[in-house]
Amino acid sequence: MNFIQGRLLGVQVARAEPLQIDGRRTVLSGIGKRPVAGPVAVRTLGLEGDEQADLTVHGGRSKAVYAYPVEHYAFWRQEQARLGRPAESVHYGTLGENLTIEGLLETDLYVGDVLRFPDCELRVTEPRKPCFKFVAVMDDRAAAKKMVRTGCCGFYLAVDRTGTLEAGQTFEVRPGPRHTPLMTLFPTTHG
Repeated sequence: MNFIQGRLLGVQVARAEPLQIDGRRTVLSGIGKRPVAGPVAVRTLGLEGDEQADLTVHGGRSKAVYAYPVEHYAFWRQEQARLGRPAESVHYGTLGENLTIEGLLETDLYVGDVLRFPDCELRVTEPRKPCFKFVAVMDDRAAAKKMVRTGCCGFYLAVDRTGTLEAGQTFEVRPGPRHTPLMTLFPTTHG
């Protein structure tokens, strides 16, 4: 098997902040990720400076870091343009990802595959499933359905080896047990 290589385009973190939902209620959310310049410490429970507001669905050891392929950004920018919003409103971190990556899609991965960066290792655990906070950030009631339909979901990573990450680094995917294709865990209707 050939190893997949990719590139880390952006590293983003956020503190939990109030997020308006349907103009009726406010919840805490760490979805509003912002770019970080320079090296960022990677710890067992995630990136330094990053918070999750609801640990029942985000965070913890198995969902310490969230990665999203840049290849899907064209789709989301097009969807925002259809809603009359500037395509630039979708930038690195908009989808709540800690890592914006290039060269690796969800369909390439199995649970247990390891992304080897120069100074840390992150293991694929599960796909991200869209929630109401994602719908609110995209300001599109159909955003979750679009993610399910397309499978443009990104994936969670556990930290196998702590260290640092920095935008511009390359990584290599080392195969895990190859028993469970990542997308078999995602409730998708795409082909």
